[in-house]
Amino acid sequence: MPHFFTNKKLIILLGGIIILVALIGFSLRDRNLSWPEQFVKDTAGFAQIIFAKPAHLASDFVENVRDLQQTYKENKVLKERLDEYAQIKVKADRLEKENEELKAIIKKDKDLATFKSYHASVIARNPDRWDESLIIDKGEVQGIQKNMAVITAEGMIGKVKSVGKITSTVQLLSTVDRTNRIHVAIQLPGDHDVYGLIEGFDVKTQRLIVQQIPSEEKIKKGMEVTTSGLANVFPKGLYIGKIEKVEPDQYGLTQTAYIKPAANFYNIENVIVVEGEMAAMGEKVEEK
Repeated sequence: MPHFFTNKKLIILLGGIIILVALIGFSLRDRNLSWPEQFVKDTAGFAQIIFAKPAHLASDFVENVRDLQQTYKENKVLKERLDEYAQIKVKADRLEKENEELKAIIKKDKDLATFKSYHASVIARNPDRWDESLIIDKGEVQGIQKNMAVITAEGMIGKVKSVGKITSTVQLLSTVDRTNRIHVAIQLPGDHDVYGLIEGFDVKTQRLIVQQIPSEEKIKKGMEVTTSGLANVFPKGLYIGKIEKVEPDQYGLTQTAYIKPAANFYNIENVIVVEGEMAAMGEKVEEK
């Protein structure tokens, strides 16, 4: 016999291929399946179901993990942008507030046209003496002098306590120091004014204490209080606040008034330093 037919393995392989091709062709015919074929088909379908479902679950799990990672990245980016937006908003609000404050100061400056005034910014404030003083960025070089009045757009906040070359210390009206005495005028209806003296600050009620008011004067809540100009230190008419309460002293000879300040002593950024009456008179004498 030829050598070809003696190779049994090759013969078996060829026979298997022929049978496989025949089965494939047979299965593709449009006919009813026999029970062995149906059994094989159902078994294959069941196996497909068993293995396909976990595969789909695993695929869905991986996809969900990817979605979570993508969501985390997007949330991180959004959070950073929100933080940036918050910072920008805070900055914008601060600039808007400062702009409004400067506009009000410019308007106030026009009302003080008869006096020389200096715009200044607060550059330092001691937390331990927050109610007592602050430091501004104007000093002797810019023309600031001791005892000049210091105001904001809302009203008077204090006076210059000491002067350096390029900075000055402002003593606030809210200090409890009784040496911070300021002559004031209480505006009664008509042309009649009543005079008193600021001699302290009530920390508990946040009210200025005005004493030495004559007992016969009819002082009422809501009356406005300004600088009197009597001591020739501060210009007359600088607004301080309104009367909140009036009570007689322990001897009944005078009255004490508690004034609600018009200015905010705690949130001060820009101020106006106003030249006093004596300094203005001195300059006029020098001009002559």
